[in-house]
Formats: sequence, structure tokens, C-alpha cells
Amino acid sequence: MAAITSAVIAIAGVILGWIAIEIACKPCLEKGREAIDRSLNPDYDPDDDLQAPLNPNPDPQSHPGISSSTSSKPLE
Repeated sequence: MAAITSAVIAIAGVILGWIAIEIACKPCLEKGREAIDRSLNPDYDPDDDLQAPLNPNPDPQSHPGISSSTSSKPLE
């Protein structure tokens, strides 16, 4: 009976230790798990993570505050 009690206490200690590590290191573990999920996902494209272009207005002649769709056409 003492062996069973020792085994139950040991298993409970391991489980409580695992829970403590999960709670203490949660942000780090979540980032790592997300990275693993991305690397194992066949549909993931790393190029989708690129930021928007630094120059959203490619036409150097137009003013940045005026869009090209609002030209000198009269409104109807």
C-alpha cells in the first residue's frame, strides 16, 4: 500500500509541477507553439507577413493629400 501512495504522490507532484511551469512561462510557450504551428502548416506563406510599402503614393507628380480618383471632373 505504501508503494501505491508514493506513486500517487509522485504523479501528483509531476502534474502540479507541469501546471506551475505552464502558468509561469505562458507567454514564451505560446509564442513557441505558434511558431511551431506556422512551420508545420503547409498553407503558411512567410511572404504574407511583409509590411505595407513605405511609399503608398507611387505617383510622384500627385499631391499626397489628393487621391488620383478625385481629378478635375465635375461632380454629378
